Amino acid sequence: MESGGRRAADALAAWVGRHTGPLNDLALMANAMEDTVASDRSILRTDRLAGRLSISTRSLQRLSERYIGLTPLAVIRRYRLQEAAQRLREESALTVAQVAAELGYADHSHLTADFRRVLGFSPSLYRQQTIRDRQALSDR
Repeated sequence: MESGGRRAADALAAWVGRHTGPLNDLALMANAMEDTVASDRSILRTDRLAGRLSISTRSLQRLSERYIGLTPLAVIRRYRLQEAAQRLREESALTVAQVAAELGYADHSHLTADFRRVLGFSPSLYRQQTIRDRQALSDR
């Protein structure tokens, strides 16, 4: 017997298919864009991403805005910030400056500015809160 979760996923996929139709080549290219950014952390600039996808920078911008709702640079930055957050959580010996350098930021102030703009607080405060959360869990 099929699980409830599987049935729900199938029902959602069928509903989306009826209301949006099959994926077109541009939608598949948007998926490829996201997959490329997610899998290749050396991509730090829009022109490099466009080159990897063999499309113009302007075509990449239009594609990203239409299918993702963000600029390509915003997508790249979000992945870098996710990695920064993970590194700050898991590698307490690394300084914010080291994380910034390893992720291609010019310096730690650029990482801090991006972090604050997107998440609303500094990387240092994020790390402190993560440590407190882990300690609270281990005290239970």
